[in-house]
Amino acid sequence: MSTTTLLVRKDRLAEAKLATTEDQRLAPGEVRVRIESFALTANNVTYAAFGAAMHYWDFFPVAEEGWGVVPVWGFGTVVHSQCPGVAVGERLYGYWPMASAVVLQPQRLTENGFDDGSAQRAPLPAVYNRYMRCNRDPFHAVGSEDLQSVLRPLFTTAWLLDDFLADNDFFGARTILFSSASSKTAWGTAFHLRQRPGLTLVGFTSAPNRAFCDSLGCYERVLAYQQLAQAEGDMPCVYVDFSGDAGFRATVHRHFPQLRYSSAVGGTHVGHLGGAGELPGPRPTLFFAPEQVRKRQQDWGAAEFGKRAVEGWQAMVSQASGKITLQHHAGSEAALRAWHRMANGDTDPAVGHIVSMR
Repeated sequence: MSTTTLLVRKDRLAEAKLATTEDQRLAPGEVRVRIESFALTANNVTYAAFGAAMHYWDFFPVAEEGWGVVPVWGFGTVVHSQCPGVAVGERLYGYWPMASAVVLQPQRLTENGFDDGSAQRAPLPAVYNRYMRCNRDPFHAVGSEDLQSVLRPLFTTAWLLDDFLADNDFFGARTILFSSASSKTAWGTAFHLRQRPGLTLVGFTSAPNRAFCDSLGCYERVLAYQQLAQAEGDMPCVYVDFSGDAGFRATVHRHFPQLRYSSAVGGTHVGHLGGAGELPGPRPTLFFAPEQVRKRQQDWGAAEFGKRAVEGWQAMVSQASGKITLQHHAGSEAALRAWHRMANGDTDPAVGHIVSMR
């Protein structure tokens, strides 16, 4: 048997290729998982864009210099097991390579799941190393796995970002500005913030996506990027940047002299990414979701954290129902084409892409 993996050029994200390797015999304690399907979203492009800074390339390293594997979220089935406590046929939700299969080293097994104990993943955030058994996963619902793959990792970031901003009393502001407002992580964040009284949410997006953003019902106002000058500038506000567009970020910092906080979350505008540089106002700060997980689990306890997360997930799924059309891509060549489109920004915010490498 063999495994096919999609490799991405680290310094030119739209450049990708397929590599096939022969499967090796499992060592004691290892399992081989067939990756059934995974979602491909702008969030995965963000993983690649911040791959070096945030160590996303380190989860599934490859030997070929300059190339890497972009992590994705989805479902897999255990097809071989040398690990007591993990049975062949078990279905899992978790963090996978863009590949047809992967070998894991389960550790810290519980009835709900296990962690991958691979040496390269030991120093990486634990939230990415956990694999959930579908039959014990409180987030799992039969018949909605594709939607889970698309929204669940984005929900987690959005839910935690909402909590982070509220935890800091919105840095003394009551207006929240969003770039890439049509991205699923942005409108997931906006959905949760919308439940909090006294906030005004302003979304910036490309002109063709304004109607979609308006249809979401999350933003008080949606403007095309070129219309930024129409936004009232003299008010305390927070900028939440999902695009990573250095030029637009600089424009925001200049237009809003009372900007209280600038949060860097994503990199949907791959061709315009850039550092903070010399900007007026607060220095952009990268939002790191695992740190908020750690803080809240300490504050609330793991059980209460999980309970609140499930409640937030169920509310968001209800809101998203009917707003996303799922599009399937079967086979490694189709996966390669889907990545090329995503990395080049050729996406429809109303579409969720589900990929199977087999």
